Amino acid sequence: MGDDSLFLQYLLSGITKGSIYAVVAIGFNLIYSATGVLNFAQGEFVMLGGMIAVTLCAFLPLPVAVAAAVVIVALTGCLLEILFFRKLRHHTIMHMIIITIGLSIVIQEVALHLWDEKVRSLPYFSGSEVSSIRIFGASVSPQVLWVLGTVAVVVVLLHAFLRYTLQGRAMRACSSNPDAAMLSGINISNMRTLSFGLSAALGALAGCVISPITMTHYEMGAPLAIKGFAAAILGGLGNPMASVVGGLLIGVIEAFSVSKLPAAYNDVTAFALLLLMLFVRPHGLFGSPSGESVREV
Repeated sequence: MGDDSLFLQYLLSGITKGSIYAVVAIGFNLIYSATGVLNFAQGEFVMLGGMIAVTLCAFLPLPVAVAAAVVIVALTGCLLEILFFRKLRHHTIMHMIIITIGLSIVIQEVALHLWDEKVRSLPYFSGSEVSSIRIFGASVSPQVLWVLGTVAVVVVLLHAFLRYTLQGRAMRACSSNPDAAMLSGINISNMRTLSFGLSAALGALAGCVISPITMTHYEMGAPLAIKGFAAAILGGLGNPMASVVGGLLIGVIEAFSVSKLPAAYNDVTAFALLLLMLFVRPHGLFGSPSGESVREV
């Protein structure tokens, strides 16, 4: 394999990984924008989506199983917001972080008891494990194209939702000025529940499309949450679309670091970028110094 082909192979691998980090980061940003909560259980939505889809796939066609898994996890996200966040009063950011970390641990333990420690995966959406597509000398699995296509569609639909729909505009209003939104008649509690459900659905969809490539395991959520959080900070916390840039940057740099560093140091990349960004530009590449969220996207 020539240098150009090898470069392209690393680049495509990085874009694939970065796309998943971007979806997790978008989930972080959606919830943070509407509620001010940093949801460190976001990675568990990805895990649940994959696990539930694998279980349902034994009884249902693959598209139906994936759709059902997304709906179930979305409803789970709404339920978590109603049970654990809606009734809170005089809470601090630290309280919220502790609650979400606790929820992450609980969800992980429940998944362990439901599905045990076995690694599972969905079948490839098209093609097979051994099939590949050649792009300028680089080999790409057909499932990678499903991942990239899904993320692209998610970004476009989310952009349209936040900018052109009544619910999306209401969500942006809640994030920009909750008091003014309330005086305008917007039900802030419902918008917060919607943000949890939407971010859970996005995470579940990501968990389904990556399952054939990365496999699905009950412990996969926490590492993804950390990478997604780093991507959200890198792009700018509170700006969902900037998460895409942050996720892609982390994924590509991770992929190329494999050629220079031992595999054991692969996860260091995300933390190094996170620390560097916090020192140099704490509000992220596209965030505002004031930390306000949801702008025109």
